[in-house]
Amino acid sequence: MRVPTMLSDVEELPSVQLGDYVLRFELEDLTPFGKEVAQNELRETPETRVAAIEELRSLLKEVEGLVVPLDNDDWMIRFLRPCKFYAKSACELIKRYYQFKIKHWDMYNELMPSKEANIFKQNILAVFPNRDQLGRRVLLLELGKNWKHKEVTLDEVFKGCVLFLEAAMLEPETQVHGAVVIFDMDGLTLQQAWQFTPPFAKRIVDWLQDAVPLRIKGIHIINQPKIFNMVFALFKPILREKLRNRIIFHGTDRDSLYKHISKECLPAAYGGTVDAPRVQGEQWYELLLKCDNEYKEINNYGYAQQIEELRNKKNKKK
Repeated sequence: MRVPTMLSDVEELPSVQLGDYVLRFELEDLTPFGKEVAQNELRETPETRVAAIEELRSLLKEVEGLVVPLDNDDWMIRFLRPCKFYAKSACELIKRYYQFKIKHWDMYNELMPSKEANIFKQNILAVFPNRDQLGRRVLLLELGKNWKHKEVTLDEVFKGCVLFLEAAMLEPETQVHGAVVIFDMDGLTLQQAWQFTPPFAKRIVDWLQDAVPLRIKGIHIINQPKIFNMVFALFKPILREKLRNRIIFHGTDRDSLYKHISKECLPAAYGGTVDAPRVQGEQWYELLLKCDNEYKEINNYGYAQQIEELRNKKNKKK
């Protein structure tokens, strides 16, 4: 089966049955609400799409050493949407996206769900099964009392986030509305705080500011103890104003959180009214595993010569 937004063929659309609820990727075309937002916020019209795709294709042909699926319009659109259909901006984003992968090749080399079972087994990383009131995906990271830092590293957490955001990029509705992230830091200890290093902080900030082809609309820090100030001090100096303004600290003030993510869109654990079941990490893993070939295909693109050199270098060390 050929799904327009995917690079690989799939036997069936990826989904997992959870009781009466079906967990799935939403790969259909935009809803009427999505189309309205795309036109009003992203300048997206049929005419703009055609012109921007053609211009972006021409620009990418001129980028030396970069191998991308030039014949795939839907692939182009996933980069054009966060850039409001300005082809030059989308081209620069694509170059930064693949340059980041080269710079952090140890994180991205053969990155696919089947090789990252541990982060899902730990159940500290999840996406809500529902969207928020603005149609955005909600990613939850629990890096406090539920995080066994001796069993799962922050590098594994990063890889899990990459896998989730790559999946989110496949969804037209998420391409338009973007995503919000909730960091639940309840119970963060000093030993856990020491896991955060300046190189890790720089990688995360560079990724979010320059290399994520998705609209990150808000980062919400909740239940953070005072010790979290020590962690945030690593990030603060390298944040640009746009991202800094989207990081909001709520502590235990739920009303503050509800101003940004509606109570009707949050689970009972955060005082919300969503009736859908909590999706366990292993259930997400089961779903992502069905897309393993998609991640293999994603890994085939980029600065081919540099990737080949890095692979050869690694093989020589074996």
